[in-house]
Amino acid sequence: MAFDNHAGANKLARTLSERMKNESKVPLPLDFGSINSDYSLTTNTFPVKIPKKDYTVCRHICGMSLGTSGGSHGGHEYGDGSHSHSIQVPKLKPGDRVLVAWIQSEAVVVDVIVSASSL
Repeated sequence: MAFDNHAGANKLARTLSERMKNESKVPLPLDFGSINSDYSLTTNTFPVKIPKKDYTVCRHICGMSLGTSGGSHGGHEYGDGSHSHSIQVPKLKPGDRVLVAWIQSEAVVVDVIVSASSL
């Protein structure tokens, strides 16, 4: 190899290799965070604002509409009473406390966290 006789390059390669091995042993960390007024994200373990363009969110907290249909309800003069509903899931908003999963160096907002007292 071209760098076999270069002690500095070998030491750097060994150091990088060891750090990569250690990094891959780190389990998937979960974290709490907050959505700021500009929709940036601040987490407990990384208290620097992460711009909206630099983190991702699970689709179910994007304000999507979920649909449900089917079922039959007897007693209808015509048909079986089957119907459908559209359920609007609230969008992520400033002030929300969130659960964050760190995937390598990327923050992924998994869901909004609410107090158990709201149950």
